[in-house]
Amino acid sequence: MEFVIPSTANLALFVSAALVLLVIPGPAVLFIIAQSVEQGRKAGLVSDLGIHTATLVHVVAAALGLSALLASSALAFSIVKYAGAAYLIWLGLKKICTRPAPIGATDLPPRQRRYARLFRDGFIVNLLNPKTALFFLAFLPQFVDVSRGHVAMQIVFLGLVFTVLGLASDACYALAASAAGRWLRQSRGYLSFERYVGGALLIGLGITAAFAGNNKK
Repeated sequence: MEFVIPSTANLALFVSAALVLLVIPGPAVLFIIAQSVEQGRKAGLVSDLGIHTATLVHVVAAALGLSALLASSALAFSIVKYAGAAYLIWLGLKKICTRPAPIGATDLPPRQRRYARLFRDGFIVNLLNPKTALFFLAFLPQFVDVSRGHVAMQIVFLGLVFTVLGLASDACYALAASAAGRWLRQSRGYLSFERYVGGALLIGLGITAAFAGNNKK
């Protein structure tokens, strides 16, 4: 099958529009910031990777038309939406109620285990966000050149471009937030209630995801 991409003009417009949208932080960016402030640069970057791995799933779904099915069913949209919101709230409550586990609790190195969990949480948070799926369904086709054919392939290509741009822009948020986090973690006052701050932020993100309008992320 011939590899088809949008025209140069459409691609340039798409990149410009995508960069403008990515500058505006949404729930996924705030999730990355929360992890970066709390656990450092690597934690934020791992969360970023998990979130945008789920973005690839949404891109493929948009190309296959699965997002249209989600958009057409109010029940399906609500189920996915509230499942994602509940997961964020659960993460927040778990953080508030659980003290840090002792090092060496399992055979797996604590740092490796923590990063695997961060990747999983970022992936699930974005996967269970139907607004992301509907965003790609509405946004990507606007920059497809129908005259070139292979619409699904063009959508996948645009989605990959958006994912790469998102990885880069969200990594910038992670780096900036981790720098602030290093300063905060030197404060005894902050360390004494850090888990309450992080937990409240996650719960707030869950409530926002449940009741906010159709935002990008």
